Amino acid sequence: MSNASLSPLPSSGRPDVTARLRDALLGASFTADGLLELLGAPAYAALARGETVPALRATRGDTPLETLVRLFLLQQPVPHARAADVLPVDVCLESGWLVRVGGDAGDDVAATVDVRPYGGLDGEDWFVVSDLGCAVGGAGGIGRREEGVVLGVGGASTTLAGITVRTPVSSALDLGTGSGIQALHAARHATRVTATDVNPRALHMTALTLALSGAPAADLREGSLFAPVRQGETYDLIVSNPPFVISPTRLPSSPPTGSLRDAPLFARLTYRDGGMGGDDLCRTLVQEAGERLNVGGFAQFLANWQHVEGEDWQDRLRSWVPRGCDAWIVQREVQDVTQYAELWLRDAGDHRGDVAGYQARYDAWLDEFEARKVRAVGFGWITLRRTDAAAPSITTEEWPHPVEQPLGDTVRAHFDRLDYLRAHDDAALLEAHFKLAAEVVQEQVGLPGAEDPEHVVLRQNRGMRRATRVDTIGAGFAGVCDGTMSAGRILDAIAQLVGEDPVLLRDRTPAQIRLLVEQGFLEPAG
Repeated sequence: MSNASLSPLPSSGRPDVTARLRDALLGASFTADGLLELLGAPAYAALARGETVPALRATRGDTPLETLVRLFLLQQPVPHARAADVLPVDVCLESGWLVRVGGDAGDDVAATVDVRPYGGLDGEDWFVVSDLGCAVGGAGGIGRREEGVVLGVGGASTTLAGITVRTPVSSALDLGTGSGIQALHAARHATRVTATDVNPRALHMTALTLALSGAPAADLREGSLFAPVRQGETYDLIVSNPPFVISPTRLPSSPPTGSLRDAPLFARLTYRDGGMGGDDLCRTLVQEAGERLNVGGFAQFLANWQHVEGEDWQDRLRSWVPRGCDAWIVQREVQDVTQYAELWLRDAGDHRGDVAGYQARYDAWLDEFEARKVRAVGFGWITLRRTDAAAPSITTEEWPHPVEQPLGDTVRAHFDRLDYLRAHDDAALLEAHFKLAAEVVQEQVGLPGAEDPEHVVLRQNRGMRRATRVDTIGAGFAGVCDGTMSAGRILDAIAQLVGEDPVLLRDRTPAQIRLLVEQGFLEPAG
């Protein structure tokens, strides 16, 4: 696949240039907040979807910020003199951030890369550099077929950034770095950041993103999966938004006639297509991560996985977890194979070509799914934490409901609770003290006027925003938990109140306590 239409990249070896460019961008309020104020919420949201018309309408003036938006976000040429009012144009031309339109004598300048303001989790003003027109995919996909194209920040990128545990660490690995957004986040809390990618263009983009954002440089290494990691090298944090798309690996036996006969049937896009069959890339990534983690370290991935006929998807994912690691696997979405094929055909712009070509590619996706007995594809998060415990804990669940990002603290707390529960048998739980977590509410469902509710639901308004059904004993227990009394004493009081045998109540309640602790409704006091 040719990359001939991709623009030359700016030099990443000129820190003086990136520092001056960064100062100019910040000086003109070319930030996430500045964009929102200039464009307004509807145009800003449309830009995040890849739709540029509202932003074009909002930037018809000649202020410095409007000039930068048209130049770097909307990829519109602007007059040299107008750009010179806000940017160090000569050094930007010399270093390759800008080019003259119409040759050396042209009066207009244009950007060679997309530069998008990005607000960090702690309010940092950062900039993410990607290929022109590839900041986000939008509803119709990026429509680019060059193999080495580098995307900017999309929904998957921000999801991974939001769920990542952000405790200070010595070393972090961003595997498949792309435009560098995960490495940029990691640089805020990791002493040493290593970023890898099979695509050298992506490594160059990462260097530009880090430099333009004023972040420390990362150790950039080219290669696939863990190949660039040296023997014996381990990390406290591994993150990856890998090329997880489950795409065809075989061509149809009879290519269609006409315009496609001499053309490759599929655009192998490095940012999304891993080149392995089925979900093997994601499986390999997860299985090989354990030995690269320090004890206590986290590995966090986005992934796709196959739903295979006659096989439980949870069993499939459990088999991926490496020895010595706890795991939390959350399935956020499931698409049938037709929806999945259509999504990624649109992503590559195949729906914009000739009808016969689109149908042939669609057919090939379905042929491969049928051969593998795949009925649907799941998407979600996989978090590993290396403990070297004799009996690791693996939690798999389906949770398609809204959550509160960022979730990094929620993820860390989940594994802390696993440690607690592993160290406390039922007798120890009854001796322990618990507190009801913040912002948990109780809902009761039943017929109007009924003496007792049909069921009681505890609901979180933070983090995962879980809801769990409990009986009246469980609801009463949770409501009393304020850290002052042990669980056993609370159950004894409840038994006396409802006329139950306290011994029997102590015997049957620890399982419910354990579930409420695991899901974060109850927290160990102290």
